[in-house]
Amino acid sequence: MDVIDEETLKPETLAQNAPRLETVVQLLNRPALARVYVYVCYWGPVAPPEIMDTLELSKSTTYEYVETLVDLGLVDRDDSTRPQQLTADPIIIVEQYVPIVIMPTVLHALALQAVDEDVEYFLDRYGIGKLIAALRGAGLHFAGKTTQRMVASDIDVRDTEAMMIISALKPALAVGREHDPFFEHLFPDVSDEMELPDIDEQAGPPSSSPDVDG
Repeated sequence: MDVIDEETLKPETLAQNAPRLETVVQLLNRPALARVYVYVCYWGPVAPPEIMDTLELSKSTTYEYVETLVDLGLVDRDDSTRPQQLTADPIIIVEQYVPIVIMPTVLHALALQAVDEDVEYFLDRYGIGKLIAALRGAGLHFAGKTTQRMVASDIDVRDTEAMMIISALKPALAVGREHDPFFEHLFPDVSDEMELPDIDEQAGPPSSSPDVDG
């Protein structure tokens, strides 16, 4: 959205955009669901058994999440093959006046709380908005543009917390740079300068997670 004008604020326009917003809210509120979405988005087409094995989810949980994502319109399911194949298009919401950026890399960072206690702690203490700020700061740090202490000052957290979250967010940055077509929306200036580990195409998001929707 570049301009908020009368057309944008018409009730019918807002109503048309409502389902998309509700979809993103579902992912923001359910990190375990977001984790499955990001996996399908980055590594699709994939079959449910692959999701089960890679993310270490039970069969019932996997199919529950898949059904939910299909119902939300986030995942497409091809039932003409056995096993069925799942794909997902990346989504992005950019609001320059707040500013807010929601895209697969951000959703991956959010979903890390299901497997990383440091991310869970940071989200519990500071919330999603500051996690996005930390993600941006982490990207700048790995590009050599800022220090961990400067990130801590910029986002108003303790130095130790900045060090912790910068390290914890490295997987989301590394995978996002390889697979998220919207990565440069959050890092238009440094996306090619980050010193990040190479991604094993078979690895995917962290594979150890509690079998619950946190």
